[in-house]
Amino acid sequence: MKTALEEAQCAFDKGEVPVGAVLVKSGSVIAKGHNNREASKDPTAHAEIIVMRAGVNEYTSWRLTDAVLYVTKEPCIMCAGAMLNARLGRLVYGCNDEKGGAVDSLYHLLSDKRLNHQVEVTSGVLEEECTEILQRFFQSRRVPAKP
Repeated sequence: MKTALEEAQCAFDKGEVPVGAVLVKSGSVIAKGHNNREASKDPTAHAEIIVMRAGVNEYTSWRLTDAVLYVTKEPCIMCAGAMLNARLGRLVYGCNDEKGGAVDSLYHLLSDKRLNHQVEVTSGVLEEECTEILQRFFQSRRVPAKP
């Protein structure tokens, strides 16, 4: 998760929403990245999507069943859907996303038994640090109101 936080800081430094992700297989990092929507002008350029796309290049298949994805913020609906479609083995994330979280906050996509795959989830890892970088980013974007 510390590597994911480093990636989040890279996003912050580039003016992107600071979310970082790392994909691990057999204890080794196979891909890492961060949000890149603004620079790429791509609404799907979330850290999780970028990392899963890069990670499958290390596989002989699109299935990530024996991989662990670390991400600093609870994934959105799009990213959770991609994890299900990739048959991700495990997700570890830092802080909840009360406004858009699709894992625990608003929806429970990764544990929905009606779907053909469920993803093991661990949440709250380095939660304070993951929350802090997001808060700092959005505070820096707010313009003080004129009196």
